Amino acid sequence: MMKNKILTVATGLFGLMMLNSGLNKFLHYMPMPEMSEGAVKTMMAFVEAGWIFPLIAIVEIVGGVLIAIPKFRALGAIIILPVMVGILLFHLVQEPSAIVMTLIIFGINIWAIVDNRKKYAHLIS
Repeated sequence: MMKNKILTVATGLFGLMMLNSGLNKFLHYMPMPEMSEGAVKTMMAFVEAGWIFPLIAIVEIVGGVLIAIPKFRALGAIIILPVMVGILLFHLVQEPSAIVMTLIIFGINIWAIVDNRKKYAHLIS
């Protein structure tokens, strides 16, 4: 019972973080943190492509809202997983200064997936 409450709070905060991140990609209300030269080049390539940031933003918004709602947590966790893998790889390779926070939020995503594994069983059977 306590585990469910902790997961609900953790996924609620995770969802708000993803919602905020997605909205910021459209509304630009938070400044970008300082990044290494390689990370800046990667971000500029995403911007120049034109479609990657809006796609990531939409996935973050939809996945963030869904994972924060317990009834839709399983769907939200799976929707946001590819973006989280990208964020994790970006921080492992390009910008390791934020890896601790990235590992925490990736862990919350994985926890939500593992907690809902029975809901995914029919997808792989």
